[in-house]
Parts: sequence; structure tokens; C-alpha cells
Amino acid sequence: MSHRPSSGLAAVSTALLAMSRHLEVRDVLKTIVASARELLDAEYAALGVPDDHGGFAQFVVDGVSDEQWKAIGPLPRQHGVLAAMLHDARPERLADVRKDPRFGGWPAAHPEMSDFLGLPIRDGDETIGTLFLANKRCPKPAGGCGFTEEDEELLGILAQHAAIALTNARLYERSRELTIAEERSRLAHELHDAVSQKLFSLRLTAQAVSSLIDRDPARAKGELQQVADLAAEAADELRAAVVELRPAALDEDGLVHTLRTHIQVLDRAHAPRVTFDSCGVRALPAAQEEAMLRVAQEALHNALRHSGADRVDVTIAPRGQGAVLSVTDNGKGFEPRTVRRAGRHLGLVSMRDRSSGVGGRLTVQSAPGQGTTIEMEVPGG
Repeated sequence: MSHRPSSGLAAVSTALLAMSRHLEVRDVLKTIVASARELLDAEYAALGVPDDHGGFAQFVVDGVSDEQWKAIGPLPRQHGVLAAMLHDARPERLADVRKDPRFGGWPAAHPEMSDFLGLPIRDGDETIGTLFLANKRCPKPAGGCGFTEEDEELLGILAQHAAIALTNARLYERSRELTIAEERSRLAHELHDAVSQKLFSLRLTAQAVSSLIDRDPARAKGELQQVADLAAEAADELRAAVVELRPAALDEDGLVHTLRTHIQVLDRAHAPRVTFDSCGVRALPAAQEEAMLRVAQEALHNALRHSGADRVDVTIAPRGQGAVLSVTDNGKGFEPRTVRRAGRHLGLVSMRDRSSGVGGRLTVQSAPGQGTTIEMEVPGG
């Protein structure tokens, strides 16, 4: 390596820092591809994650516009040079990929590519993805490849760390799936404890009405009102549970709109007044938005079920490059240290884990008789 090592390693360091900021698999893939393309000054870059059926589970590109990508059509199959790299798991550096005997052509809308560098991303003995770069932006030697051995070495360093970042992102998503399963289990208990009890009371009251309707019509009328009240309460409990079970439309609607909709439903479904306010909050990385939504849902659940509050206020505001969420109730409050010593967490452990998992910070302010404020701050992108 000649005059480029320091600048090349500095660029690798920048790329690694960028990868470490993301937890979602899709975000990590995009960052790897963009970093590889910038690192080696290539016109095009792509990363393919193989599936078990001869295709790609995911295929992320950089340097191709959305319009071009749509025109190209379905994800590529594993054939030609792509298949060779996935199966042989070795680097490929070609002066002109179109002249390689394994080249099988590409769709009409595909951009023209010549010099090519490909490198597998491996986790132990498993190839978990492959990086492809094309069209090095530099003068090329006659009949030679613009990509050099030095480029291949730098890309190899990036690929090793990309494997770690991608594996961590997958572990995070699996952990999140387990958390979602735990949340659904908790909701099932809530339905059993709250809704089923109300339905049981509803059935007993209805039976009482049937026995009273002939001999004591006035009392029967009063019991019928109780039936109506119990039915309304059960419907509200079910509606609130459905809201918590419904997947949040964060990708389509963003955090602010999703949370506002959620709170509007909770305000209708529960007796306490639930308000929401936000001002000037810009989009956050996907993992941070999801963590903030889940913390808000857990804090709202605690306030509405356990605090005895008649008002809960939720706000999101910008703070530096990130944002801060606040959930405040005027309920009975508690002593956080006493709760921890008693082994009762009220979801605080889960909320803290979610916050720290995206580089955020959670604070709890509460005291008996003084309500509770849960605050979560995230750093942004």
C-alpha cells in the first residue's frame, strides 16, 4: 500500500462508525453499500443477501435511482458471477464483467458496467451476503481493472466489520420479535384479568335481570343499565387491546402521526383524559422511532391501568439532533427505589432496555401522591 493507507483506513473508520449507528437490518445493509461505494469511489454498488431458493432475500443498491431500479424489474437470481461468488466465497476482480464467460447478461434497463469487484461477507463458514462494486471512477490501464489490490484489501476490512454489524442487527431483530411475543402474552393476561371479568359480571347481571323482570320491573330496569355500562367498559377494554396489538405504521406515517392516532384511541377508550403535543420533531432513525413508540405505549399502559390518574399528557419535542418523549400523569405516583426493591418493575426494565438499545436515556420522576413523569431522550441520526 502506497500513499493511500491513512486516507483509506480513515474512510473505513468512518464507514464502521456509520454502520454502528443502525440496528435495523435494512438500515445496516444500506449503510454498508453506500460506505463501500464511497470508500472505493465506484459508480455502482450492491449487496445481496441470499435466500434458500436460488434467489436473494434482500438486494440493496447504491448509485441507481429509484426509477431505474423499478425499471430493472424483479430481484436478480443467483446466476453467473453472482452465483459463483456466493458458492465459491472468494473475491472477484474483473477488468470487464461483460467479457467473463460466466456473464449471463442483464435486463434492458440495467446500467452498463465494466470493471468489477466482488467480495463475500462471511460469518464463520457461512456466506451471509456479497458486496458488488462496478465502474471505478479513475483512469483505467489498457485492458486492466480500475479496482486494485489495495481496493480489495480495504473492502475486505469493511466486509469483516459488515458481517459483525449485520449479525448484530439480525440478533436485535430476533430479540425484538421475542419482546413483541412477550408483549402479546402480557396483553393476553390483561384481556383475561380485565375483559373476561367484566364479561362474567355482565352474564351474572343479565341473569339477574331475567329473574327480576316479572316480579320487580323497576329493579330490573336498573340492572339493565348496569348491563349496558359493563358492556361499554368491556368494549373499551377490547378496543384499547386491539390498538396495542395492531402493528404500528411507522414506515408509512412516521412517529408523530402514529403516536397521535394511538393516543386518540386511548383517549376515547379510557376515562382519564389523554393528550398529545409535538412541535418541530424531524424523522429519526427507524430503530429509535420504534423504541420511542414502544416506551410511550408502556408508559401509557402503566398510567392508565395503575396510576389512578384522571389526566395523562404526552409530548415529543426536538432536543439537539434527536428528540425527547415525555409521558406525565397526575396519579398516585410511587417510590421508584421501593418498586425496585420489591421486585416490581412496572415495565421500567423493558423501557430502559429499549432506550439504551438505541443509544438513548430514560429517566423516571415519581413520588407518592405527586404523579409520574417518564422521559426518554434519543440522539437522532
